[in-house]
Amino acid sequence: MLPVIALVGRPNVGKSTLFNQLTRSRDALVADYAGLTRDRKYGEARLGSRPFIVIDTGGVSGDEDGIDQAMADQSMTAIEEADAVLLMVDAREGLNAGDEALAQHLRQRGKPFHLIVNKVDGISADVATGDFYSLGVPSLFAIAASHGRGVRSMIEAVLGPFPEAEQADGEDRFGRTRVAVVGRPNVGKSTLVNRLLGEDRVVVYDQPGTTRDSIYIDYARDDKPYTLIDTAGVRRRKNVRETVEKFSIVKTLKAIDDANVVVLVMDGHEGIVEQDMHLLGHCIEAGRGLVLAVNKWDGIEPDQRDWIKSELGRRLQFADYADSHFISALHGTGVGHLYKSIDAAYQSATRKLSTNALTRILEGAVYDHPPPLMNGRRIKLRYAHAGGQNPPLVVIHGNQTGKVPASYQRYLEKIFRRELDLVGTPVRIEFRTNENPYADKRNKLTQRQVQRKRRMMAHVKKAKKSRKKKDR
Repeated sequence: MLPVIALVGRPNVGKSTLFNQLTRSRDALVADYAGLTRDRKYGEARLGSRPFIVIDTGGVSGDEDGIDQAMADQSMTAIEEADAVLLMVDAREGLNAGDEALAQHLRQRGKPFHLIVNKVDGISADVATGDFYSLGVPSLFAIAASHGRGVRSMIEAVLGPFPEAEQADGEDRFGRTRVAVVGRPNVGKSTLVNRLLGEDRVVVYDQPGTTRDSIYIDYARDDKPYTLIDTAGVRRRKNVRETVEKFSIVKTLKAIDDANVVVLVMDGHEGIVEQDMHLLGHCIEAGRGLVLAVNKWDGIEPDQRDWIKSELGRRLQFADYADSHFISALHGTGVGHLYKSIDAAYQSATRKLSTNALTRILEGAVYDHPPPLMNGRRIKLRYAHAGGQNPPLVVIHGNQTGKVPASYQRYLEKIFRRELDLVGTPVRIEFRTNENPYADKRNKLTQRQVQRKRRMMAHVKKAKKSRKKKDR
């Protein structure tokens, strides 16, 4: 088993900065903003050849209320899961009552913990740590997480008591189905994530913008590995004013690119709005498998339900390959059926396609509906082969392929999707024109060929003169 290290402390003491240093990534959002992290965030770190797990948590101040209480609960859960805890404090602010309360809580839980005095850059480490010795923690380290000062020696000491263990083959993310849950703010994404996991894994609160960072959660269902990605809600650009929200949206768009399948969550009470259409368009452009989930279906009148279903069929004709589900994430109604569509979309998006089958489908499509004439010449499509997966890419070779109309390309996409029985994934078509290898090469004639050409030209000129004489 890999050792699990949890980072806890008051808000804005540098936990996410240390998380990024240990994982050598920029996965956690970092800003000079108290309370930016709200959910538990797991990361894979390595010290030389020794792997370990790091948990980033939200700040705990001791006087939590409302959403802050939910954040504190997430931090307490991380403490229970961890093998060792790093209690981080701010060297510039000095000892705080919240630091004392957290140290007392860790002692009561019997958790091994270390005191990490952060932000000692630019000041004397001895002076910065003086006040914190009153906590009576024997293991104290002074670091500057933003610059990496003292981080390596600190983590070496923390991992010292744990036996060395190599990462197991099944513990990486290869072979996992990565599922991103996206949508507008307050449509129930985090509630759906908790329902799919069967636990309160992420913070849920009746407030738009509760989730600020993309949370990657590895788990297994029926012995099948998944990575579930909870994302921040994406609002219209004109409504985005805070810098933190801009970074959250960037992380959401990155999560869509990282995913194999995207579950687009919409609010059943509000129906389909323009922002839902924009998000759907981005998912299609990214080429990811797609599942539509209309949430908050409970409590909607039958007439409203019929209207939403008709709107789905009318406005989403361009994404008719995606399965639609009408669910209640709060009560769990219909949530279990999402897995069937997710698995089908993943299998379709990653399926291997043979050249023989693709070429036969292309020949049948061209026979039923030939390409149009361009400048008096027929476009010829000769054969097709697979060019990639997730989404499936079909490469078609032929002549004048650069002149294929967009309407005919959409026709081919639907034919390939229908004949290959692909569901929940877009199909990309790429055309390539067969070029003449001798187009820019002139044939150099031998001396004998030059003389023969002269004799033929002389014969042609003589024949022309004789015809002119006869015409006179």
